[in-house]
Amino acid sequence: MSYCFKQEEIENISNHFGKDVYEKVLRNIDVYPERWSLTTFQFIPSYSANLVFTCRSENFGDVVLKLGNPQAREIFTEFNALNEYDGKRFCRVFEADIENGVILEEWIKPGIPLRDENNLEKRLSVFSSLYNDLHILPAKSEIYPTYMDWVDKITAYMSKRQDCKELYLYMKKARDICQSLSSTYSQKVLLHGDFHHDNILLSSDGEYKIIDPKGVVGDPIFDVPRFILNEFGDDITPELHVKINDIIYFLEKSLNIPNSIIRKCLFVETAMGICWQVEDGSTPEEYPELVETVAFAEAILNN
Repeated sequence: MSYCFKQEEIENISNHFGKDVYEKVLRNIDVYPERWSLTTFQFIPSYSANLVFTCRSENFGDVVLKLGNPQAREIFTEFNALNEYDGKRFCRVFEADIENGVILEEWIKPGIPLRDENNLEKRLSVFSSLYNDLHILPAKSEIYPTYMDWVDKITAYMSKRQDCKELYLYMKKARDICQSLSSTYSQKVLLHGDFHHDNILLSSDGEYKIIDPKGVVGDPIFDVPRFILNEFGDDITPELHVKINDIIYFLEKSLNIPNSIIRKCLFVETAMGICWQVEDGSTPEEYPELVETVAFAEAILNN
């Protein structure tokens, strides 16, 4: 076996992904090291959409091995998005067995996330430099979901939840705003879909590179708010309101997007992200804090 999971890791994988996925990972972790000449495995315990290992490739040097759920569309859209960007500002794909949900890609080193940059203006400047001229027309747009698909899907889900009607009303409002935005900002380009600090990593040449695209189609404006949302922090305070307003005014100039549009995008993204947390199993005890976050985004919208 190329990697021996600790008991805690086994439990976390089984709880998050299911026992069947864990057993499949056990099979894969023997198959692909031999197929692709991989050694020196280290498990990254993120438990996100994929299971992630860093390792050494005889052919490509330091690499990342991702084992995803082949039944999930995300691994397929991530693979295709990375191929379409072909290393331009993104990490590169070296090998893949997409039918089994497996990708071997470039390991960005030292891989310091933009979140670790203490200077807010520097963070915003890096994000803006990556965002500008990033988006391309997809070769086959039909293989990707649209941003509006995401919004429609979570709105439909929340409409069936009887235990958090306030969040549903926020999501319904967000859907109406997104539809209105999409009628004016109607480009159909390839978006990252999760373009925030932890997916922007410092490489050895001193430049930042992007990882983990979701692969979604829509107007470039919809790739802005996730970054702002990740600047919220843990507590909703008057100081945070000032900070987010300052960020919006900075991005208005650096991205040439009206601040009123950025505010609308932020409200949509915040409502959707919070409702995804409900879908992922947030407890009723957590709902008041979730509502507070969306209410804060609404206050920014109405500023």
